[in-house]
Amino acid sequence: MTTCLSVNLNKIALIRNSRDTVIPSVVDAAVTVIEAGAQGITVHPRPDMRHIRPSDVYDLAELLSAPVYQEIEFNIEGNPFAGPEDNGYPGFMALVASVKPHQCTLVPDDPVQLTSDHGWDLTGESNQLKPVVEQLKDDKIRISCFMDPDHEQLTLAQHLGTHRIEFYTGPFAEHYGTPQGDEILQQFIAAGEHASSLGLGINAGHDLNQENLATFCREVPNVVEVSIGHAIITDALWIGLGETVSRYRKILDGL
Repeated sequence: MTTCLSVNLNKIALIRNSRDTVIPSVVDAAVTVIEAGAQGITVHPRPDMRHIRPSDVYDLAELLSAPVYQEIEFNIEGNPFAGPEDNGYPGFMALVASVKPHQCTLVPDDPVQLTSDHGWDLTGESNQLKPVVEQLKDDKIRISCFMDPDHEQLTLAQHLGTHRIEFYTGPFAEHYGTPQGDEILQQFIAAGEHASSLGLGINAGHDLNQENLATFCREVPNVVEVSIGHAIITDALWIGLGETVSRYRKILDGL
């Protein structure tokens, strides 16, 4: 099984938004990474629109509707309870419903968080998420929930009815190459085995990079897809966006 690479374009939008301009183009970046071997595009819109804006979501949906891109997955991630704001954000679920991406990754991030930093606690939130899951199923959108490597929580995710989980890999990346990192990797391996036994597809993302990606995907069983943004865009500053994506694709192809 080859692990798919979905490239998160948030950082492209973040650079653009630092000025009143359309440069760099999120759509042009999507074309570049696809031509370099990416099999998916990920965006994570937030109410403050500090990076991806609703207009980017619509533009990318239009791009990926072209026949030439019919095999490219569109993954929209975010907090389903992020509602409409005065600045023009239509609300996460309304945005997802309007474009119907291939996959929606539900993430429990707070609007004031710098970035996502934990998975769902479904002990207290599964009932709240149930109607969200049902709505996405009605729209025939694959559902993934952002999760920590916790067996009980993964079981609850399966009971919720999600199709996949996305492991939050921040702790693995932070401690990679240390004894603590080895212990954390073992937790992900065991959790991956448990998720697979439940019939859940496994995605992964957060701070995966050229140094740690092969180890994670080789050791954790059945990783279907990785979503990588920050590391790809920062590597691209030195070697170019297309070359960077090609190198990540080569890592995954070599597993």
